[in-house]
Amino acid sequence: MTIEWRYTVEQDLGILSVAGFLGPDAVRRFSGAVGWVVGRGSGPVIVDLTGLRGWSTEGQLAITEAAQHLTAAGRSLELAAIPAHGLLVPDGGSPPIPVHADLPHALAAHSTRHGERPEGRHEWRATGWPPAVDAGE
Repeated sequence: MTIEWRYTVEQDLGILSVAGFLGPDAVRRFSGAVGWVVGRGSGPVIVDLTGLRGWSTEGQLAITEAAQHLTAAGRSLELAAIPAHGLLVPDGGSPPIPVHADLPHALAAHSTRHGERPEGRHEWRATGWPPAVDAGE
């Protein structure tokens, strides 16, 4: 089982939405998505986990590695809607990872309204991204 992803840039904020299960088989795909994100946009990146059915220890480690990769690129990572059955426990070498209850709360922390189409909005998605996962639109 793997994941699908969508990356949206709204002004100076990136939103990486992930759907599926972030387990050992999906870590490489997730890391590739993060690499895509580093090359596009600027500012903080919110990883929206609304469509995530769960994650493994390897998936959680991939999140902390993504935070390190983004920090090295001068950006930060935040999480929205982590799976209820899993707590992210970053290792001691990870940058702080703010966690928001859901995407609207994360966007409110940045004074951005999701769904608005500001000038300069861009979106990329994996070919398998299901239209039904477009939360909030």
